[in-house]
Amino acid sequence: MIWDKMAGVYDIFENVYNGKVYSMTGKTVAKEIDRNDIVLECACGTGAVSVYIAPECRKLIATDISPGMLRHTARKTKGFSSVIVRRADMTHLNCRSNSFDKVVAGNVIHLLDDPEAAVRELMRVCKPGGKVIIPTYINNEGTQQRRAVSLIKMLGVDFKRQFDLKTYKEFFLNAGYSDAVYHVVSGRMPCAVAVITKQTTASPSCGNDVIKEEGKL
Repeated sequence: MIWDKMAGVYDIFENVYNGKVYSMTGKTVAKEIDRNDIVLECACGTGAVSVYIAPECRKLIATDISPGMLRHTARKTKGFSSVIVRRADMTHLNCRSNSFDKVVAGNVIHLLDDPEAAVRELMRVCKPGGKVIIPTYINNEGTQQRRAVSLIKMLGVDFKRQFDLKTYKEFFLNAGYSDAVYHVVSGRMPCAVAVITKQTTASPSCGNDVIKEEGKL
C-alpha cells in the first residue's frame, strides 16, 4: 500500500513544503469540536489533525486504512487516554448510524473513486445536529504547487480529482449540501475546510455505544 510506504516521510514532506497550512488545518478543525463530543476521524493519516482534536473532545476514534499511518497516529496521541486508534475503511464504516457528534475526514475525498458516496457514509454515522468536517487541499494554480502535485503522483498517489475553492463548493452543492460552511487556510498549498451540519430530522442517536466489539467501530 502506497500510504504505508509514505508514512515515514509524510510529515517531513508536509512540514517542509506546507508547514503553516499543515498545522493550521488541525487548529481550524479543532475549533469545531466541543468538550463533550465523541469524534470519529477518518483517514487520520499520521495524526496531524488528531493531535489538535484530542485535547478538545471527550473521545476520539482515529481511523485509517493504512496500518503504517496508524502507527504514527498512535505514537502522537499516546498521551491522550481519550483516543482510540483503529483501522477502518471510511467508505464502509462498521458502526451504527447517528453515532458521533463530529465526523472528520481530512485530505482524502480527492483520492476516492466515489467521493459523494463517502460523504454520505460520513453523514450516516454523524448524529442529527452534529457536524461533518472535511478539509481538502485546493489548487491555487501556483507553479510550486503543480510541481508538488506532480511529485506526489510520481510516488504513486492517484488523484481522482483536483479542486479549487469554486469547484470544491460546487462538489458539495451538487451532492445536496447547500448549507455547507467553508474556512480557507491560506498558504503554499491552501486547504478548504467544509463544515456540514446534519439536519435534525433523523432518528435519535445511539449515544456512547459506538464501539461494537474489539477492533471494530
